[in-house]
Amino acid sequence: MKKAFALVLAGMMMCACLAGCGEKFDSDKAYLQQQGVMKVGITEYEPMDYKNENGQWTGFDAEFARLVGEKLGVEVEFMILSDWSQKFYELETKNIDAIWNGMSITEEVRLNTSCTDPYVINAQVLVMKKDQIGNYPDTDSLKDLRFAVESGSAGEAALMELGITDYIALQDQAGAMMEVAAGTSDACVIDLTMANAMTGEGSNYADLASGIALSSEEYGIGFRKDSDLTEEVNKIIDELLADGSLAKLAEKYSLTLAE
Repeated sequence: MKKAFALVLAGMMMCACLAGCGEKFDSDKAYLQQQGVMKVGITEYEPMDYKNENGQWTGFDAEFARLVGEKLGVEVEFMILSDWSQKFYELETKNIDAIWNGMSITEEVRLNTSCTDPYVINAQVLVMKKDQIGNYPDTDSLKDLRFAVESGSAGEAALMELGITDYIALQDQAGAMMEVAAGTSDACVIDLTMANAMTGEGSNYADLASGIALSSEEYGIGFRKDSDLTEEVNKIIDELLADGSLAKLAEKYSLTLAE
């Protein structure tokens, strides 16, 4: 009798688990609101996402995401992507709910996500020791350099477009800058937004400087394919533009909003 009861109880528990674990949602918005949180995939990248002196995430995208989360009625949880090249997999498997980290809108992004309207203008720029940067005025002069880039980034794509193959692909843009600062790479290609924040006098990399732009682009937020969040967040972006919230953030972090 006890054995039979135990089997019945186990079966009931399994059914309950399957019902709960297999719960379906009509939309991503409903899914987030049921969870009460939006998991945002990032890398540490000043001025978009970085930790302040109290160890809290801050930056343009961090503050922007919290504004959107407030309007959606959910908390925002920042999840570091240890491998940026796996960002689409992390999104599809629901390890994260959005890729929101100064992500350049590329054809690859459009194919693998439902991407919002652009919100910030960016470019991929050359960064080198400041006493050398003037020797490289155009893309033809770059062919003998050894580069560092973030794996799967727009910077790597820009090098590939130029036919440059002598580079090391790293976990993030900060690592690429460290390679140049250490002298183990001649140059890196990173976002203009990061180059402006992290190089030059008074910065973390005072001996580095930015040079020519290899490409121009715009940032967008990536949600899952066919997600209803894209349209919802586009509406919120319009609201934040209209009330001046995004303009204040852009001024705070010295960024240029997309028109």
